[in-house]
Amino acid sequence: MSFTIRAIASATPPHRITQGDAASLAVSFGNVPPGRQRSLEAMYQQTRIRTRGSVLLETPDAAGAVQHFFPAANGSDDAGPTTAARMERYAKEAGGLAVAAARGALALSGIDAGRVTHLVTCSCTGFANPGVDLQIVADVGLPATVARTHIGFMGCHGAFNSLRVAGAFAADPRSVVVVVAVELCSLHFQYGQRGDFVVANAIFADGAAALVATGGEVHSGWQVRRQWSSILPDSRDDMGWAIGDHGFRMTLSPRVAGVLERGIRALVEGALATEGLGIADVGAWAVHPGGPRILDAIGVALDLPPDALLASQAVLADHGNMSSATILFILRDLLAHTTATRCFAMAFGPGLTAEFALLERAPPAAISLGNDP
Repeated sequence: MSFTIRAIASATPPHRITQGDAASLAVSFGNVPPGRQRSLEAMYQQTRIRTRGSVLLETPDAAGAVQHFFPAANGSDDAGPTTAARMERYAKEAGGLAVAAARGALALSGIDAGRVTHLVTCSCTGFANPGVDLQIVADVGLPATVARTHIGFMGCHGAFNSLRVAGAFAADPRSVVVVVAVELCSLHFQYGQRGDFVVANAIFADGAAALVATGGEVHSGWQVRRQWSSILPDSRDDMGWAIGDHGFRMTLSPRVAGVLERGIRALVEGALATEGLGIADVGAWAVHPGGPRILDAIGVALDLPPDALLASQAVLADHGNMSSATILFILRDLLAHTTATRCFAMAFGPGLTAEFALLERAPPAAISLGNDP
C-alpha cells in the first residue's frame, strides 16, 4: 500500500573536512607508503567529493582539520581505536544528529510530535541500547507510547528497508510515522594500506536525515507507490560490512561498478514493468552515490541524460557517502525542485543487494522539504 512523505529534513556535524585535509589525515593512518602522498591525494580528488562532515572534527574546515580520536599510527601493526572506543563515541554523538533531523522533519510537516505513532530508526555504524530511538523520543517530545523499530546493519540501502517498514505501519490511516537514518561512518576509518580500506576512508562521512510519513487519504506530497528488492547474481563477496576489533571493516571489490552496469537495467526495467511503466516514464532519478564510478555505471546502464543524476552528484560532492542517510538527502533536494511526476530511487548494499522505490507526486504538490537545521 502506498503512503505519503510529508516532509524530509537532514542534519550534519558542525565541522567539515576538505578532501585535501582528509588525504593528509589518511597518511597518518599509514594508508600510503612513504613518498606516495601525492598519489593518495590524487585518488581522494578523483572521488569528486569536496567536503565531508565528521563528528570527530574539532575545528571548522577553514582552520584546518583537527581531531584527536585517531592518533597517528605507531607502526605497521597499529589498527587504531578499539571497537569499544568507537561505540562509546557513537553513543555520545549519534543522538544529537538524529534528534536535529527528526525535529526538522516534524517542523516542516506541520505535524505535532505528540501525534507520532511510530518511530523507525536506521543505522549500520553503531550500536547502543538505550540508544538513538529513546533519545529522539525524549528530546523531540514523542509520546512514551510510540512504537519503536530499529533497522540495523543493513548498509547503504538501509533507508529503503526503513521505508518498507514505515509503509506497513502507514497502512493504518491513523498512523504518523517518523523515519530517522543516522550514520557516523567516520568512526570506522581504518589504518593500513589494504585497498578497500583506503577507498572507504576516502568517501564515507557522517550525517542524519529524517522523514515524516502518513497513510490514508492523500492531499499533497510524494507517495511511495511501490518498492522492490533484488540480489545481483555472483556478487556476494563484492561488498561486505564486518565487525572487527578495531571498528567495522568494509569489503569493497573493484568489480561493484561493473556488476551494476551489467545487471541494473534488467532489474529496473523488470520493476517498472510491474507497474506498466518503462524507463522513459520516469522523470527524476535518485541514486545512492556509493562513489563516482557507481553513478557513472548507473547513468550508462540506464542511458540517462547527463543532468539526470545532478542531485546525487551534488550530495556526493558536498557531503560524501553517509551510508543509509544519503538517499534521503538526495530525495530532500530532488523532490523539492523537480517538475517530474515520478521519481525512481535506488541504493545498493552488501549482498550485492539493490533496493528500489517508485515515488509519485500526489496532487496538489505541496510537500515541505528542507535543508539542514
